[in-house]
Amino acid sequence: MPELPDIAIYIEALAKRILNQTLERVELASPFLLRTATPPISKADGKRVVDLRRVGKRICIGLEDELWLVLHLMIAGRLHWKQETTANQSKKTKFPSSKLKAQLATFQFDNGILSLTEAGTQRRASLHLVEGEAGLRALDPGGIEVLDIDLARFSEVLQFENHTLKRALTDPHSFSGIGNAYSDEILWEARLSPVKLSQKLNDEELERLYEATRKTLVQWIERLRAETGDKFPEKVTAFREGMAVHGRYKQTCPRCGAKVQRIRYATNETNYCPTCQTGGKLLADRALSRLLREDWPRNVDELA
Repeated sequence: MPELPDIAIYIEALAKRILNQTLERVELASPFLLRTATPPISKADGKRVVDLRRVGKRICIGLEDELWLVLHLMIAGRLHWKQETTANQSKKTKFPSSKLKAQLATFQFDNGILSLTEAGTQRRASLHLVEGEAGLRALDPGGIEVLDIDLARFSEVLQFENHTLKRALTDPHSFSGIGNAYSDEILWEARLSPVKLSQKLNDEELERLYEATRKTLVQWIERLRAETGDKFPEKVTAFREGMAVHGRYKQTCPRCGAKVQRIRYATNETNYCPTCQTGGKLLADRALSRLLREDWPRNVDELA
């Protein structure tokens, strides 16, 4: 799922292309994408883009007359841009056939076409059309922007409830825009276990986590910005080259050389370095450890 750094780069790329441009029409290919009935989606047609904003993991396109198109890409939704003149927008070659099969909507501007696609068969991506700041607030889960707060506020939010650090960082009601991938990277940078409880952190650990969170997000925004340049971001993925632990199961930790481990649950997984983060202890994979029972390794040495 695109997270804060990815959404920030999407918005920067969109600003260069659609800000102050006119949205001529919205065409929906999937009836399940649009989650609002009023105002009707046709009300967005012919409106000029006046603002772009991120709300959590949502991309918000502000139009004239205080209308907002709000896109949530979920896990597999992605955006694509094709520079086109209005006269050429009816061509069938607007996008490669592979993208057309997964296409959920097109947003036709006077200078090009923005396309929303979603891989797979599950349709989780969503589009809302809302009115005014009140409409936006109704879609905001309320998490704070970690790049805008000090250590004291960060600690207050993190320790408001006693959750694992993984859950606390990814709770959209607590922190805005942090998900599965970047929480793994943050916790690796902070040298903290993903299952350590938030209210068990001492002052030094809290400061380490605060600094690691800000450092990780800023570095990845800068890195993705440099990689994208003036192009539109087409290679948005949760598994990026250069990540320390996320998606790197059984690969070596870039800091200590130990094999990266993971906990799998439902459709998510947590990746961590047992040497850097858990003092050599292997965290129990809920399904596999139950199957293996006493044969489940308890530490790194037992993996050899």
